[in-house]
Amino acid sequence: MEYTKEQYTKLSVDQLKEKLNIEADMDLMNAVVKHMGIAALGGDASLVSCGQDSEMETIKNSFLKGKLGLSDSDGLDAAVEKVCEELGKSNTQKYRAAFYYLLAKHFGKTL
Repeated sequence: MEYTKEQYTKLSVDQLKEKLNIEADMDLMNAVVKHMGIAALGGDASLVSCGQDSEMETIKNSFLKGKLGLSDSDGLDAAVEKVCEELGKSNTQKYRAAFYYLLAKHFGKTL
């Protein structure tokens, strides 16, 4: 499914509200969606699959290390696992923006 940035942002904000009762910081959410670029417009790239090791490595290397400037010693694996649990391991619709948002909040980072 394809989305506008506004639709995808709303889906991600709604997921945080429904799953975790979190009112999203819209400045941070908008920054996350902007960082995602074309991936926010839909398809597989707009979702996270916690069951794919290669995807978890990409999140750690590209987002956590590349964008947020973190290192392995910051507990990246534990943080990714925590977010997988929070959004529901069996949930096949984990929006990448919601996932990245939770990681940024976990580490106290802004984009």
